[in-house]
Amino acid sequence: VADARGLARRGALHPVDLQVRAGEVLGLGGLLGSGRTELARLLFGLDRADRGELRIGHAEVDLRHPADAVARGLALCPEERKTEGIVAGLSVRENVVLALQARMGWRRFLSRAKQDEMARHYVALLGIRTGSIETPVGALSGGNQQKVVLARWLATQPRLLILDEPTRGIDIAAKQEIMAEVLRLARAGMGVLFISAEIEELTRLSDRIAVMRERHKAGELPGGSSGQQVLDLIAGT
Repeated sequence: VADARGLARRGALHPVDLQVRAGEVLGLGGLLGSGRTELARLLFGLDRADRGELRIGHAEVDLRHPADAVARGLALCPEERKTEGIVAGLSVRENVVLALQARMGWRRFLSRAKQDEMARHYVALLGIRTGSIETPVGALSGGNQQKVVLARWLATQPRLLILDEPTRGIDIAAKQEIMAEVLRLARAGMGVLFISAEIEELTRLSDRIAVMRERHKAGELPGGSSGQQVLDLIAGT
């Protein structure tokens, strides 16, 4: 799905090689400040790489803006849910259709009936607990807000889904539901880059695990690796 070779940004990330394949969860671990989020931002066009190359499918791409990434079939659920993810004053319905509508262009509006259909579909699929699809997202719990952000990007039917700390700050039940959905999406053929500081989540979900340290890629581990192996790679021991 995506193949980064020597991808770097001066002052933010040293050259990184990373491949995410269709139908797999690639876990990305590392301490805060290790370069995980910086890599996600380069992959999604939020920041622009000044070295290396990125291939999506078989084509080399130059992502100048997130809209370029969305057009190529990429999606990003950001780490900062409240400031970069949800639009708190908009309804569940409006949040769910936001990314798809932006990709289609504002001259091709989704009908209200289609918006309602999509919102209800993802509320049911992800178990979003809301009294109505017209409820403002800011009124939902953190876990349900995160599910709405996930629904927004699933509505675009991405080839690669980048999840940056998708379970941070949410309750255990919502974590389990989101992790189960991530596995289901990968088994259905989507490529997933799952970024987390939680070692147990990485070892449980990932088909492979890449580890960042001091803005470098420290190495990779196969699926089934132990939490101690991941910690050793993070610590450089």
